[in-house]
Amino acid sequence: EKVTLVVDGTRFAVNPQIFTAHPDTMLGRMFGPGREYNFTRPNEKGEYEIAEGISSAMFRTVLDYYKTGTINCPDGISIPDLRDTCDYLCINFDFNTIKCQDLSALLHELSNDGAHKQFDGYLEELILPIMVDSARKGERECHIVVLTDEDTVDWDEDYPPPMGEEYSQILYSSKLYRFFKYIENRDVAKAVLKERGLKNIRIGIEGYPTCKEKVKRRPGGRSEVIYNYVQRPFIQMSWEKEEGKSRHVDFQCVRSKSLTNLVTVGDDVSEDHEIIMHHPPQVDELDRL
Repeated sequence: EKVTLVVDGTRFAVNPQIFTAHPDTMLGRMFGPGREYNFTRPNEKGEYEIAEGISSAMFRTVLDYYKTGTINCPDGISIPDLRDTCDYLCINFDFNTIKCQDLSALLHELSNDGAHKQFDGYLEELILPIMVDSARKGERECHIVVLTDEDTVDWDEDYPPPMGEEYSQILYSSKLYRFFKYIENRDVAKAVLKERGLKNIRIGIEGYPTCKEKVKRRPGGRSEVIYNYVQRPFIQMSWEKEEGKSRHVDFQCVRSKSLTNLVTVGDDVSEDHEIIMHHPPQVDELDRL
């Protein structure tokens, strides 16, 4: 028995048993028990139109997996596109499955997988407790500076460093410091945080003051503090729901003029009539601004 698959306008006649031998893949499910229950239905010509958005050349390459268990990626096939195709068809993408000449591209994809799994662990173990502590204090965002285990922070209480570094959270972790050393890892970390629903994500390298070097005296008695700065990774994220709205607080102050003596309005006013008085609106100075 053979079935005809239509991919990108090209027809492939294959034995469906090669798919059922890999039941964890998408095609294995389509032509497995689901086919008996009409979960996979052919068109009016008896052909199966599948893998929408995948080129015929890419599908021909992927068919090797069902025949030999490996995919020999030829020249001209993009490794990232092959990765997307394998994800779509639920084919395991690793060094046992993919064989290609471009080792750099293959290792890059494998590194992305490893970085994603590794940062998931760092997020739960190291970063999330700091975020929870900030949230319990009523904060809606968090700025974390990643220092190495060997770094020491010794600030002078009388002369703290400028630029608001006292509002940053410090995380001592040499393994996370090494992880953020690579730009690609920082991109993966941003993607993970975005998947978890966080916003305004910034990950980069910044100078962080560790200890005071000296204090210069300026004319007039003003002191200038010089700190030793080290370049360390930082990660900033927000979970504020209303970040798009204005944070400006409007105060509307209107002076009221109440009548304390209704007799002064007119002695001829009857009790059955309603007293209606029109006052010009009071314009406050904040309204003018």
